[in-house]
Amino acid sequence: MKMNKFILAASLAVLALAGCTNLDVKPDSQYTEDPSLNSGIDPMIAVEGKMADVYFHLAGTLGRRYMEAQCLASDEFTSLAFDGGYYDDGTYAHQALHCSTYEDASLDWYSDLTSGITKANTVIEEYKTAPKLSAPGRAMRAFFTWMLMDSFGDTPIMDHSGAEGEVFDRQPRPDVARWIESELLEIIPLLSEDVDDNSYGKPNKWMAEALLVKLYINWPVYTAESVDKYEASEYYNEKLEDCIFYCEEIRGSEKFDLGPVEYRFKFAPDNGPHVKDFIYVMPYDAINRGGFQYARPRTFKDLKGKVPNYYGSSEAFSQSFGGNMVVTPEFASLFCLEGDQRNLSVLGGPVYIRDPKTLLPTDQPYIYKDNQVVFTKDIHLVKTDNTIDVGNTTESYCQGYHSIKWFIIPSDYNNGRNQGNDLPIFRYADILLTEAEALVRSGEPVRAGSPSAAELFNKVRGYAQAPQINGMPTLDDIYDERGRELFDENWRRNDMIRFGHFEDEFFPHYQDFPDANFDPRHRIFPIEKEVMDLHPSWQQNPGY
Repeated sequence: MKMNKFILAASLAVLALAGCTNLDVKPDSQYTEDPSLNSGIDPMIAVEGKMADVYFHLAGTLGRRYMEAQCLASDEFTSLAFDGGYYDDGTYAHQALHCSTYEDASLDWYSDLTSGITKANTVIEEYKTAPKLSAPGRAMRAFFTWMLMDSFGDTPIMDHSGAEGEVFDRQPRPDVARWIESELLEIIPLLSEDVDDNSYGKPNKWMAEALLVKLYINWPVYTAESVDKYEASEYYNEKLEDCIFYCEEIRGSEKFDLGPVEYRFKFAPDNGPHVKDFIYVMPYDAINRGGFQYARPRTFKDLKGKVPNYYGSSEAFSQSFGGNMVVTPEFASLFCLEGDQRNLSVLGGPVYIRDPKTLLPTDQPYIYKDNQVVFTKDIHLVKTDNTIDVGNTTESYCQGYHSIKWFIIPSDYNNGRNQGNDLPIFRYADILLTEAEALVRSGEPVRAGSPSAAELFNKVRGYAQAPQINGMPTLDDIYDERGRELFDENWRRNDMIRFGHFEDEFFPHYQDFPDANFDPRHRIFPIEKEVMDLHPSWQQNPGY
């Protein structure tokens, strides 16, 4: 994120003028009254200032712990321990084996979301007589609630600021899904349609519609009698037409595009508002808005202090790396299409130094201890227990393919391992693939006056320079393509559940592996211990 730091600075300045940065305390300011009563004052100035903390509330959560839970629970990544190092009480291994516990650090973000909802409610209620001004807060509240529902199932509907001592009970997941739908449908006409530097990282009409698309394509998952009752083979979705409609709305707005930025640059340290593929984003800056730390666990473990390094930087990285999150052998096999630029997201086989300007591999091998580093697709464990331990040698560090999608530079990373890459949450490419999926699932992959499922699919393939398909894509084709296109963006677990692959076997989630769990109730996570302790009337998710 580059441009947005100036927008953020402006918002923070407004907060300073308002005299308060704590949204739980009502500031004494001219902006605290109903904006309709303030003659000559642009009410959006007040709203922007007060909403800044809500917009960026989850920067730290999305930048690490949420990612760990989503990525490691999917078939994209597995965790490794190095002779006990990075085992960390099993928090990473538990996600990879689907045997989470309510004390896992990777699941400690439940209260982050509820506190975000509380902050949003403060602003919503302040502007309750001005629906257009409260709509962005309601969009964020719906988004936070969706995150809870998607990951934890039954969820409190916190549709108001609770009175002192009030306890919000968890509501059935289907009811939560319907509440989110009703909220989004009500606020979409009220939200701005602007797509510019000022709207970047903030909820607008297109963000709300993209969230609605996600809700609708997963409608049978969210409205099933219980999480384990959803059967992908019996997928029936009463909301498919609505899903297609909102995909068409976003596509028809002509505000988004797959290009002209090449795939690898969309995730680079200087990505930002110029990427027309981004519908909704969490903006980061290594200094001004830290918390984004994807490179730390994905980078070769012993890269600190090495020059040259495979990122091609002439300056050494002064912060250490974990190297403990690597791509599973099964998922690595997806990157097999000839000419596909997305193949560059993964380091596998002999490793070459990248050009930091083009982000392309040079012909210069990356040498470590006198030998070229070679990342192996297969992973061989030194222990047969559930620690997923590969030992602590040079060969250990080379186990598994590594993601390099979130390219880093020392000037960012040396600031507490932070990165300046902005994290896209909803992308236009995702909308195109979702529309193709919905068309195929509807039994009408070709409709008069609209792109066919094949055309939508091939549009994504085309900009990635991957081979076009002949004929209509199957659901398996779309599932694999979503894996390639949305790799390392926190959507794979969501897709696996919908397509019926969450209980598949993939390293090390094998039937004969210690503690590997195949209980479909583990499609959602357990609620963290601290939250359960605060709500003694709540029941832990079944199966945990």
